[in-house]
Amino acid sequence: MFTGIISDIGRVAQLTQKGDLTARIETAYDPAGIDLGASIACNGVCLTVVDMGTTGGQHWFDMEISAETVSKTNVNGWGVGTRLNLERALRLGDELGGHIVSGHVDGVARVIDLRDEGDSTRLTFQAPEALARFIAPKGSVALNGTSLTVNEVAGVTFGVNLIPHTKEVTIWGDIALGDAVNLEIDTLARYVARLQEWQA
Repeated sequence: MFTGIISDIGRVAQLTQKGDLTARIETAYDPAGIDLGASIACNGVCLTVVDMGTTGGQHWFDMEISAETVSKTNVNGWGVGTRLNLERALRLGDELGGHIVSGHVDGVARVIDLRDEGDSTRLTFQAPEALARFIAPKGSVALNGTSLTVNEVAGVTFGVNLIPHTKEVTIWGDIALGDAVNLEIDTLARYVARLQEWQA
């Protein structure tokens, strides 16, 4: 479980395809504080640590990524040098500063408009049609692992606003028109929709 509050920006150092994909992620996290089997969200994708260490003063951890995960997320666009939003799993007693995020990406949204408004940036996304009904104005979404508030919704499109702090401490400062972004809908919206289906 995560909160959508990014705590480090990682970098893809290696990608190895042997059955499943293995990604080595460089990080500021001290590997001495990472357990084998720990969960770390990488651009919002909950992945399991299978190895970790420090080489030449640079900390890193390895993740195995299934073909299913690659097909359902923007992992298929990662390359060596790709920067990633990272978040460690929520621990009992941690502050819940964003919203409850599972790290189970529902689909990929695409940036269809990007414009600056003062110091902030307004982004418009196109969501997969099957997910659009779960996105509500002033509700929460996780985009590339970041907890964000939805400004407006029109059909399959929705908008968010990025303040300067968010752009500085995440990879959102790198965003470009046409980029594919991992989308996780709000857990509460998922259960409300399921309850409505059950009662229908």
